[in-house]
Amino acid sequence: MYPAMFDYLAPTSVEETLSILAERGDEVKVLAGGQSLIPMMKLRFASPSTLVDIGRLPGLSQIDETDGYLRLGALVRHNDVVDSDLVRRTNHTMSAAAPWIADPVVRNLGTIGGSLAHADPEGDWASVMLACGGEIVATSTSGQRVLPVTEFIVDMFTTMLRPDELLTEVRVPKYHGRAGGAYLKLERKIGDYATAAVATHLELGGDGRIATAGIALTSVAPKNTKAVDAEQLLVGQAPSDELFAEAAELAARASDPKTDVRGPAEYKRDVVRVFVRRGLAKAAELASVA
Repeated sequence: MYPAMFDYLAPTSVEETLSILAERGDEVKVLAGGQSLIPMMKLRFASPSTLVDIGRLPGLSQIDETDGYLRLGALVRHNDVVDSDLVRRTNHTMSAAAPWIADPVVRNLGTIGGSLAHADPEGDWASVMLACGGEIVATSTSGQRVLPVTEFIVDMFTTMLRPDELLTEVRVPKYHGRAGGAYLKLERKIGDYATAAVATHLELGGDGRIATAGIALTSVAPKNTKAVDAEQLLVGQAPSDELFAEAAELAARASDPKTDVRGPAEYKRDVVRVFVRRGLAKAAELASVA
């Protein structure tokens, strides 16, 4: 099947892009890496009258560390994260997740901003951001909004991004002490969506107890989901196998998987249980040597 007819625009600056979105945002789909949008257009699940290609915009491909955040421009490719020494040193969860994104072709072309704006509940980055307390910068001609990912992701394929806004940056708080994280993913084959996946993040206080905890689940609910009860259980406690097993049970209860070609619901829930326990243990191990 071929896409429906559309106008193609390739602005050369963020300012020009924002002007286009302000003028005709309701008609527009923004093309970054195209790894999600192009297949949807070919199948006519998306039929925008205007396609705005931002893939070559300057200033949106940087990874840096300023003002207490690890900051990634919207056009940072998945493989840019894989190759980044800065990400490896400053966020274990992101570093662990990046090589699991789809397949080599998608990692070379797809972008972190495009993935988050697409809001596929089987996407990996939203869970990483949920676990790590990430934020989204949405820019329009009237200014910027900084949105916690907990608010930004509304539902499957639905975000808080307005038609006149462009996702320009992703921010993740820097570690404030000893910290660690992990991303564990089960997939049937390379490039497949997750059967189930789990992002974990822990920060330890000076007394060795857990000061901050993050757990988020992929592909086991209608949207990427924070396991809030499990996170709250961990805070203030000393890391232990027993504690992590209890948190894993709460996280499994927070999931709502469906039986499909990737397996029965109870199997997926058990994968969540196992991965949360392993992910927390890995996060605590990394934090203890930081």
